[in-house]
Amino acid sequence: MENNVSLETILNAAKRLKGKIVKTPLLRSDYIDKNFNTKLFLKAENLQTGGAFKFRGAMNTILQLSKEEKQVVAWSSGNHAQAVAAAAKITGRKATIIMPKDSPQAKLDGTAFWGPSIVTYDRTNESREQIGRKYAKKLNATIIPPFDDINVITGQGTAGLECNEQLTDIGVIPDIVLCCCGGGGLIAGLSTAVKAKFKNTNIYSVEPEHFDDTKKSLLENKIIVNSMINTSICDALLANKPGDITFPINKKNLTSGISVTDEEALIAMHSAYKYFKIVLEPGGAVALAAAISNKININNKNVLVIASGGNVDKNVFESCLKTQSI
Repeated sequence: MENNVSLETILNAAKRLKGKIVKTPLLRSDYIDKNFNTKLFLKAENLQTGGAFKFRGAMNTILQLSKEEKQVVAWSSGNHAQAVAAAAKITGRKATIIMPKDSPQAKLDGTAFWGPSIVTYDRTNESREQIGRKYAKKLNATIIPPFDDINVITGQGTAGLECNEQLTDIGVIPDIVLCCCGGGGLIAGLSTAVKAKFKNTNIYSVEPEHFDDTKKSLLENKIIVNSMINTSICDALLANKPGDITFPINKKNLTSGISVTDEEALIAMHSAYKYFKIVLEPGGAVALAAAISNKININNKNVLVIASGGNVDKNVFESCLKTQSI
């Protein structure tokens, strides 16, 4: 098992995943570029298998299991759940997925499609980790964590490798990278890949307001835990704290953190639909929200935005269309 996150281990993950993941496109909008005097490149990970970047890390991890490891367990509000269920099905394994009862229906349905056993729990008074570990012991199954795992992080880093290639092909050096952040697995892998190619690029985590633990942790230079008394529509990004593995990587690679409101996420979803012709979930739209809501100066800059997922319930998507777009 690989024991570090580096360009080399991410390149190894890319070889392992070749032909098994979608190379997602970089999208452009003339309207956005003109309106903000910028060159903005949107990495559409909502078009990945399972509707989110998570499939990269799940598949990279499962492909390294032994033939004897036939059962896997994961806990997730939805995107990691779908990813592990899909990777397990594709590789002939049985998955047990622990999901909150209040997960978006689109995510419950999307996970169920792949045929795992789904165990629901109440996120206000039950611990998904405790439930997951109990099932793993009972089933003699391998746990695939949602973010704080070397193989998961290196798998997510392949999105960064693709961005490097796609930007190099068109002769663009990114000034700014904006990436959504929950536990920090995607941005840890992606930033490692991007920094290996573009050393002077400024990389920012983007989180929902009140769940900006990475932003606060970067400021305080230590792991800060969210109070978890607040709520957000960005269900994919509600980790209570950065990971023990992800945070040291992000502390080294990131410039700082940014937070956005739920309203700004909805405006970004509407704008993504209108100008990039894609469907994003709230958590998948926060990086775009940071770019278009004056959270950071993107004037005259090359900006890479990671759109991390598109698994959204119809009613939430309809509510985004009722907001203004930019």
